[in-house]
Amino acid sequence: MMQADKIQRYGDELYAALTTRETVAPLTSREPDITIEDAYHIQQRMIARRLDAGERIVGKKIGVTSKVVQNMLNVHQPDFGYLLDGMIYNEGESIAANSLIQPRAEGEIAFILKHDIMGPGVTGADVLRATECVMPCFEIVDSRITDWKIRIQDTVADNASCGVFVLGDRAVSPRNLDLGLCGMVLELNGDIVGTGAGAAALGHPVNAVVWLANTLGRLGIPLKAGEVILSGSLAALIPVKAGDSLRIAIGGLGGCSVRFV
Repeated sequence: MMQADKIQRYGDELYAALTTRETVAPLTSREPDITIEDAYHIQQRMIARRLDAGERIVGKKIGVTSKVVQNMLNVHQPDFGYLLDGMIYNEGESIAANSLIQPRAEGEIAFILKHDIMGPGVTGADVLRATECVMPCFEIVDSRITDWKIRIQDTVADNASCGVFVLGDRAVSPRNLDLGLCGMVLELNGDIVGTGAGAAALGHPVNAVVWLANTLGRLGIPLKAGEVILSGSLAALIPVKAGDSLRIAIGGLGGCSVRFV
């Protein structure tokens, strides 16, 4: 395991990168032997710094769930990160592009929980019972690692490349439709730039939440009632800049829009 002083130093470095909006060199280029476990410890340090600054945890995210994103980033397994209240934007609200570093937009399905879930042993049926509703969602991912030159350890340490997120305009019961078959269309400035379906997220968005609940459960961490769970991108990540407007429409769920200024 990486020495505690290094874990603290890298966590503090990533927190500083977040606050100053300046990137850092990949951790994997400086620590060739860094493990995923080391990276999660660094993530915890980074999150602790945000909590100390007054933010609070409002949910969790699953990252790198679709093949297209795995291939784009050359990262071939899911990861998880924490959502904090400082990441929340409202439907249609403008986001200052210069508040992020190198943002990319993902269309996703968000789960809002009404009951706690604690793995291991969580099933898809357990997830559906614990879910209050699902909503269309934009996650704007943002890497603090220079030029997105990441391996799995880099993105894990960087809180799964969390940036900000936007929940859509409708809340729907997950029991009223097959989330795996829901089609998504993503528009950038009025042009279709991506399509996908719920099945892109580990075969089904519920599978992604099952993976998260069981992975965190082995670490003694529950998914909590009231939390937002982002289940993973349904299409390729779209780089965004000031002046861009994006919208997704997901069959049976509704839409979500966001613009950058």
